[in-house]
Amino acid sequence: MNRKIVSAIGMLFLTFGLYAQNDTVTNKEVVQKRLKVDGVAAVVGDHLILESDIDKTFIELQNQEVDTKNFTRCQVLGKLMEDRLYAHQAVQDSISVADSRVREAVNQRIEGLLSRLGGDMKKLLEFYKKEDEQSMREELFDIFKLNMLSQQMRSKVVEKVEVTPEEVRQFFNAIPEEERPVFNTELEIAQIVINPVAPKEEIQKVIDQLNEIKADVEQNGVSFATKAILYSKDRATGGQTLTFNRSSHFDKAFKDVAFSLQEGEISKPFESSFGWHIIEMVDIRGKEVTVRHILLMPNVPRESLVEAREKIDKIRERIINNELTFDEAARSLSDEKETRGDGGQLVNPEDLSSRFELTRLEPAMYNKVAKLQDGEVSVPYLDEDETGKKSYKIYQVTNRHEEHKADFVKDYVKIQDLALKEKQLKVIAKWISENIEKTHIMVNGEYKKCEFSNNWLKK
Repeated sequence: MNRKIVSAIGMLFLTFGLYAQNDTVTNKEVVQKRLKVDGVAAVVGDHLILESDIDKTFIELQNQEVDTKNFTRCQVLGKLMEDRLYAHQAVQDSISVADSRVREAVNQRIEGLLSRLGGDMKKLLEFYKKEDEQSMREELFDIFKLNMLSQQMRSKVVEKVEVTPEEVRQFFNAIPEEERPVFNTELEIAQIVINPVAPKEEIQKVIDQLNEIKADVEQNGVSFATKAILYSKDRATGGQTLTFNRSSHFDKAFKDVAFSLQEGEISKPFESSFGWHIIEMVDIRGKEVTVRHILLMPNVPRESLVEAREKIDKIRERIINNELTFDEAARSLSDEKETRGDGGQLVNPEDLSSRFELTRLEPAMYNKVAKLQDGEVSVPYLDEDETGKKSYKIYQVTNRHEEHKADFVKDYVKIQDLALKEKQLKVIAKWISENIEKTHIMVNGEYKKCEFSNNWLKK
C-alpha cells in the first residue's frame, strides 16, 4: 500500500478508532443478526470487518479533511485487516489493556465531542446512531479496547528495532543521487514575551471562582469534567484528560502541582505561565499521571496592554542599538519561563529540535518570521492564544537552513530517522506475512479481486 495512504489511515485509527466493529466469529447470535443488515467483507482471526466499517471509515477520513479520492475500498479494507491482525495476535501474546484505561479513553472522547457540540448528548447519539448513552459507551469501549491492543502489538513488533551508523550510511548511499530527498527551508526562532500585568483585584476574582468550583465538586458531587467544559478557558482540553510524566513538555508549575496530588484530590488554585488553574488527579500509573484541569485568566485592562507594549518597544530598541543581545534580553527580561533560560529559543514539539520547517509553520507565525534575515528583530506583535491570553512578542531568526538536497553530515539525524523507519517497515512487513499464514483469514465477495499489498488472499 502506498505509504501516504498507510500513514493517513493509520493515524486516523490510532487517534480516533471509532468505527471499526469488534464482532467475534464465535458470537453466532450477534453475527447472524448483523448479517441480515450488513455484509461481511472479511474475517481476521476472531474479528469481522463489515461493509459498513469501510463506509464509515471513508466518512471519518472526510470529516478529518483527508482527501479520499485516491483511496480505494480495497486499500481501506487492507488497513482494517492489518489492525485486526495486530489485535488478534495481541491476545495470543497475552498483551492486555486495563479496562480502566479503556473507560477513561471513552470518557475523554465523549467529553471532547460534547464540548464541541455544546454539551448536546442528543446530537452525539444521532452522530453515532445510538438510542441511548449506555449502548454508545459499550460500543466505544469495545472499539477502543481493540485499537489499544492493536497499537500495543504494533509497538511491540518494532520496539527493539535500531539502526547502526553503518546502516544509516548504507541506507543513504543506496539512494541514487537524483532521488535523494530535498529538505525544505528550516528556521531556528527565538522570542521575547512580555505579559500585561493584571490588577490584584482581578486575580482575586479568578482565585475565588476556582475555589467555588472546587467546593462545588468536593461538597456537592458535581462533575469536575462538566465544570471544565463550562468554565475552562483551555478549550482544547476542556473536560478531557491529560496524561504525562515529569519529563513531558508541560509547564513546570503545572507538573509540580500535579505530582503532589493523590488520586481523586483537587488542588488549590495556582498560577502557571498560562493563567490560574485547579487540577483534579484522575489516575496515577507508575511515573505517569492523568489529570483534568480548569484554566481561568484575570481580566486585563487596556492600561496594562499599553504598559506591556511600551516595555517591549524599549527592549527591542536596546537590542537594535547593541546595548544587549537578543539572547541576553530574553534571559533577563522575557516573561516566558519556558524559553528564557535558552535565550528565548523555541522548541519544535514534533521532534523536540530547535528547527521549524518554514512551509509547515502556522500562517500567523509564518507571516511574522518568514522574511526576517538572520539576526533581524521583528516588530512587536500582539499575540492572543486559544485561551484568549494576550501578550506582546518580538522574534528573531537565530539560524536559517535553506532548502537543500540531503547531505549525510549536515542532515544525519533526519537520515537516521528515515533509515529507522525503513527498517521498521521491513520488520512489520515480515511480521504481517508470517502471521497471515498462521491466522484464519477470509475475504468475501468482490474483495477477493483486490490487489492487496499483503497476502490476505493467501495465494
